[in-house]
Amino acid sequence: MRRLEDGILACIGNTPLVRLTGVIEAGFQLYAKLEGDNPGGSLKDRPALEIIRQGIKNGRINQNTVVVEATSGNMGIGLAQICRYLGLRFICVIDPKTTLSNQRLLKVYGAQIEMVTKPDTSSGDLLQARINRAREIAGTIQDSFWVNQYANSYNAQAHQRTMNEIVDALDGQLHYLFCPASSCGTLKGCSDYLRKHGLPTKICVADSPGSVIFGGKRGQRLIPGHGAGVRPALYRQGLAHRCVQITDMEAVIGCRLILAKEALLVGGSSGAALMAVRKIADEIPPGATCAMIFPDRGERYLDTIFSDEWVKENVRCSPADFRHNDDSEIVPRQVSHCNS
Repeated sequence: MRRLEDGILACIGNTPLVRLTGVIEAGFQLYAKLEGDNPGGSLKDRPALEIIRQGIKNGRINQNTVVVEATSGNMGIGLAQICRYLGLRFICVIDPKTTLSNQRLLKVYGAQIEMVTKPDTSSGDLLQARINRAREIAGTIQDSFWVNQYANSYNAQAHQRTMNEIVDALDGQLHYLFCPASSCGTLKGCSDYLRKHGLPTKICVADSPGSVIFGGKRGQRLIPGHGAGVRPALYRQGLAHRCVQITDMEAVIGCRLILAKEALLVGGSSGAALMAVRKIADEIPPGATCAMIFPDRGERYLDTIFSDEWVKENVRCSPADFRHNDDSEIVPRQVSHCNS
């Protein structure tokens, strides 16, 4: 089997951290970690690589192993690229919310796609249905490896490096970290790093109404990587200092603001991270240093988040809303503590 340290996989990590000056007027410094610059296009490249590396190291993965995972897109693409490089068969379980562009990318990388169309009967959630199906498929193949990102500790371990890169780039001067939550891998990995090194950085999480991670009531969500319909096994109480609810509409507004003010094309969970900063900006002390994690690029959302027609039909607001220079009047403040 080829070495993971060679070729394109050696480019995973060490993504840029850039200062943003146009998206908010405040007395603090704001930076964005551009995880879309990973070779597979998202921060999910990091845990995908770490999980496969550990699987090989532990003897769970060999040249004949079939890799199986349930994913809405980015984790699947990261795994598909790695499996293509290593010559491994990969079965990716998705649902109808997975964008067509992500489905095409999965196929181009050689992934075998399994589509789940009906929600889990007990929870009514498509995510749980995907997880159930991935577990079932892995159970029917003798030499298989189920990634199980929502419970795999190596998902979180990979993001300790993400946090280390941010801290090093800022010479240890980081007061707030803003990130979206889904599998809780990023959240737990960053939190573990800060605790291990005794750093006082406060983590603020962007979560979605309809997400159950922090004890909310399950509901409809449109933006991938922003909230979850099941509470991941990686979740632990106290991982985040603050939980800021960001609606689908607000996430889209955030993406369009980032594009208009910074010429950065990023995905919906990145827009959610920005809007979380904007909602609690008046609580951040002058002179503080804040960083956001932008999980992926926006090219994968040209038919959704950056389509006026899709926004009008699915988010139920006028595209004219996104042409405001100052959108504060349409962004209600909904901040909660992560006590669940």
